Amino acid sequence: MKKNKLHNNIKSGFKTPEGYFDSLEEHIISDLKLKELSNNSGFKTPDNYFSNLEDTIISKVSKKETKVIKLFTKKRLIYISGIAAAILLLFNVSIFNKVEEWPTDFQTVETYILEEDINYYDIATLLDEDELIEDNFIDYTIKEETVEDYIIDNLNVDDLY
Repeated sequence: MKKNKLHNNIKSGFKTPEGYFDSLEEHIISDLKLKELSNNSGFKTPDNYFSNLEDTIISKVSKKETKVIKLFTKKRLIYISGIAAAILLLFNVSIFNKVEEWPTDFQTVETYILEEDINYYDIATLLDEDELIEDNFIDYTIKEETVEDYIIDNLNVDDLY
């Protein structure tokens, strides 16, 4: 200590905030008042409350006979079985299974396509990718007579040039 002359140092390095000692008394008094108020919470239990607690609870919760309501009476069972039978009849009568039948005559379909101006793109949108598998077209064989008949009946000489 003598070497650095620390024993002669007047400044300690600690500072107090400005006006600290002016308001110190008020802070101490407010803390004391707060401690006094915190000791008295404002809640108080009645005398002999915990010794009589069990008896009061048991007297309030006396055993009363409760009325039992059955879930499945004969009347409800008949209503439920009637509803179930009606639903089964609806499904078995096939009200929901009406299927529209398409014409099986190819000439009718062909005339419909020609009269309604349906193009190739409209037909292509109706086909799925599963229907357009290459294997379906490779195994399909067309007789030469059928091709010749189609060319003679449907194509003009100008189309062939």
